[in-house]
Formats: sequence, C-alpha cells, structure tokens
Amino acid sequence: MKPPFFAGLAALLLALLGTVAGSAQATGDDEILLEFKRYFRKYKDTPTRIEAVLALEGSESPEVVALLAPLFDVVEPEVAFACARVLARFKTRPPVDRLLIELVAATSSDVKAGLLRAIAQGRYAGIQAGILPLLADGDWDVRRRVIQTLAALGDPSVAAAIAPACAETEVGVRCAALEALAELRSQLVLAPARADLDHDSWQVRATAVAALGRVRHVDSIGPLIERMAIEEGRLIGDIGAALGKISGREFGPRVDAWQSFWKTFQGRFQIPTDEELTKLRALQAQRKAEYEGLPGAVAYHGIATPSQSIVFVIDVSGSMEQEVVSKERFQGGDYPSWKRIDVIKTELIKTLRTLESYVEFNVIAFATDVKPWKKTLVKANPLNKSSAEAWVARLEAIGGASKEDLARAGLVGAANLEGGKTNTYAAMMAALGVEEGKEVRGYEIELDTIFFLSDGRPSHGKFIEPDDVLREIRAANELRKVVIHTITLGEFEKDFMERLAAENGGTFVDLGH
Repeated sequence: MKPPFFAGLAALLLALLGTVAGSAQATGDDEILLEFKRYFRKYKDTPTRIEAVLALEGSESPEVVALLAPLFDVVEPEVAFACARVLARFKTRPPVDRLLIELVAATSSDVKAGLLRAIAQGRYAGIQAGILPLLADGDWDVRRRVIQTLAALGDPSVAAAIAPACAETEVGVRCAALEALAELRSQLVLAPARADLDHDSWQVRATAVAALGRVRHVDSIGPLIERMAIEEGRLIGDIGAALGKISGREFGPRVDAWQSFWKTFQGRFQIPTDEELTKLRALQAQRKAEYEGLPGAVAYHGIATPSQSIVFVIDVSGSMEQEVVSKERFQGGDYPSWKRIDVIKTELIKTLRTLESYVEFNVIAFATDVKPWKKTLVKANPLNKSSAEAWVARLEAIGGASKEDLARAGLVGAANLEGGKTNTYAAMMAALGVEEGKEVRGYEIELDTIFFLSDGRPSHGKFIEPDDVLREIRAANELRKVVIHTITLGEFEKDFMERLAAENGGTFVDLGH
C-alpha cells in the first residue's frame, strides 16, 4: 500500500501523462523528430551526435523528452550535456510536465542526474513536489543533484525538506545541503554549519564556513574565531573572509585581531546592514593590505595563500618562448632572459624556496602533453625543494618560434611544433587528480589550492573550446572544492582565465604582455 503522498503523486503524474499525450497527439511528430529517430543511432562520432541533439532545440514536443531522456544512460558526457541543454530550454508546459514524468519513472541514476540537471538549468517552477521524494533515493549522487536542483529553483519553502541532509554521512550530499540552504538564505543552515566547523572532512568545513558567510548571523562569529585558532592551511583564509562578510571588519587571516575584536564587542555587536557594509569596505580598502599576510603564507605573483597543499601548473607551450613586452613590470627580477618561460621559471623557483617544510606541493608543466614533477604531493623539505628547483630550471618552451627554422628545413620531429600546443584541459584534470575512465569520489583529495599560469587559450586536447573546458573543470572540482588561482602573461584568453578563477574561488592576475 503506497503512502498517501506517493499515491497522490502517482495520480498527479497519470493526469499529467494524459495531458502530455493529448498534446503530443494534437501536435504530431514533426519532421525533425522523425529524422532524429531515423538517423541518430547511426552516428558514431561525438561532434555529429552533439549536433543531432542540438537540432531538437526549439521543439516544444513532449516527445523530445522521451527521445533524449534514455540517452543520459548511454552517451558520452559531451552528448549528455547537449541533451540537458535542449531539455532546459522549453517555453511551454507540456514538455516540462513530461520531464517530471520521465524523472519519476527513471530507474537509472545517470538518467535521473541528467534530467535533474536539465530542470535546474531550465529553472522550471512548480514541480518541486514531484522532485522531493527523490531526496530518499538510494544513490548519493542523485540525492546530491536533487538538493542542487531544489536550490536552483529558488523556492525557500523546500528548505525544511533539505535540512535533514545536512546530517548525511556522505560528504557530497552533506556539502550540497549546506550550500543549498545558504543559496536559499535559510536560517536552517546556521546550526548544522556551526557544528560542521569541527567535521573531519576539510571540504565539509570549507562549505560550512562559506555558508555562515552567506547567511550572516552574529552568533556565528564566536565559533568561526574559535575554529580559526586551531585551523590549518587554506581554511584560515576562508574563515577570515567569512568573518569579514558577517561583521564588515577586514582582519583577514589574523586570528589575534579577530580575537581582540570579539573580546571588545561580544554581547553588544550588531550585524551591519548591506548599506553599512558597503561604506565600511570603502573605508577599509586603503588599509586592507596590512592584514593580507600571514606568517608562512605562500605567495606567487602577488597571490598569497595560507594553503599547505599546493600544485603549481605552468604552461611551457611554444608561445612561452616569446619575450615579455611589459618589461617595466619585471625590472629587478634577475631573469636570465626576457622570454616568458624564463620569467615564470625564475618566479616559481623563488616561490619554491620560500615554502615551509610542512607545506606539501607538486609542479606540473604542460603543452600538448602533461609532465608532472612528482606523481603525488610531497613535503617541502630541502631535498624536495632542491629537486623541484632543478627540474623547473631545465624546463624549456616546446615547439616555439626558434624551432620553426628546423621545421622549414624538414626537421619536423626535432622542431616538435605539434608538442608545443596548449592542452589546458589535460593539465587541469591532472592537477585535480582526475583519471580518464576512473570514477572516484571527488572529495578524496588532499590538494586544496592550484596556481595555474598560462599565456594562451586552449589549443589542444579532448576539450578545446573555453566554455567546454570551463564546464569540465567545474564538474571535476564540484566536490573537490580546490581553489584555482589564474595568472596570465602575454597574449591570453583573458575572459577564460578570469572565469576559471572566479568559478573556482580563486584570484585572477594579469601580468601584462
């Protein structure tokens, strides 16, 4: 015997199915749907399959949903993203209702995840009740995506249904619940987020800190300061940022300053309004720099971080052989030449020398191929720092302008022009620990900060278009929560590098041409 809620939902879906079926009969299969059914499965290459799916965009037939929903279970990820894009752009109700029908009927977790992604992207209102039962799905990733979808729909009334997931043992779901409640600006996030400041997983702690920074409450200040006093690495900076958002003060990662502030104002402090915050930040901007530093912090090209788990990713493609134009910015740097590669190598070596022994790090060089210095993060002891310094010093730009004469002379192999392209996707996947064809829980990673330096837009790899590369990095980093700082030097894809940093909690630095 079905519970009343599910019985009612089943009746609702049956009614919707009748409506949708009637609509489909009235409309009939149009030509594009017939052609899709006739030809799609004959296409074997990914680009053609993507184009075939996107050809359905604009059709409001519910049959589009019936055609695309099963594909989430069988097609490659790029095609699945195309399916979600089409399903997210309906403007009428019948196909949206069909989305819910297919979602409730689905048995495959991949199909559920794909349909939920489409609903979230489309921000289809009025179907929350049909999604809520999936909060009890047996697949943790489906539960996580249900929470994300409910948050994307923006209905605060679902907060109470999401809140219990803050106690999930599965880290991915727990983080999603905290993020969703913060997105909905629900006070229900405060108690679990404060409790999770002591969670074993640093990703949960980072998510809790961010949630408390978004849902501002005076009672969060004390617990955050207490956590800052015992926290290590990057999260010290995260806590400082959250405290700044709550209080309007800008003491950054200085726990002594925060403790002094709270000792003075505890019990009588009032959270500033948004307008008051704006005024406070304008006054503080001029003296903010004095609070930026922290003893032992790592700094690379002006970006400081208290992280103790870092990967440096540097571009050694052919264009890095060119000289910098803005030489005045690099005066006094003691570089062996004005080549971009020599500038970034010298600066990286300087940074490596400053690493404290408790910091774990790695260096990845990339062009067409990706070459890590070590297979895993290692401690910054004197031996490892000397080894890394020597390895970086030996790096050269691959397939640069100086090699073109060899190519023109017929020595194409020696010139290695093909090896000097920019494979941003592969470099970032290597840095994030993503292995092709291997599914792992993304949060099982110690790394928490990446410095990514490149001078050009992606030109090689599985994904080349900037939007595609950004999408894949977002997906890979969704559970990892690694901060990605980006640094550009030369002719670069500025928008791409800015977005890469902004979408992954990092800072963008333009070093000029």
